[in-house]
Amino acid sequence: MSLIRSATTPVSEVPTADSVNALEHFAGLLALETDCWDVHESMKDDRHDFILLDVRGIGGYETGHVPGAIHMPHADLTETNLTDFPEDTLFVVYCAGPHCNGADKAGVRLALIGRPVKKMIGGIEGWRDEGFDLTKN
Repeated sequence: MSLIRSATTPVSEVPTADSVNALEHFAGLLALETDCWDVHESMKDDRHDFILLDVRGIGGYETGHVPGAIHMPHADLTETNLTDFPEDTLFVVYCAGPHCNGADKAGVRLALIGRPVKKMIGGIEGWRDEGFDLTKN
């Protein structure tokens, strides 16, 4: 008995992309995004090769943030405020979560000044969903 039916469903009614387009799409996402688990694993033992930026307002940051994150609201991401970091520094930005676009705003600001950037998808909510602790220091 076949588990695949011949009738279309909402999933299959739009044809899938060919492999070339699928590869371009998913590789493109990974070039722009990382997830909470990868950030957590990368920050163990201080072996990460990026700067993690919490781009929320001060109230959100003080309520709890990812350990090791630097607080810099997205509106403050300017060339002047980033002069302490080498030009090729990779910044990973996060905000409150999927319902918040602060990380996207930060990504735009960093890209406009020519800085490498990735977004930590899920933000604080994703971090908590993974079972990782926040800090208030």
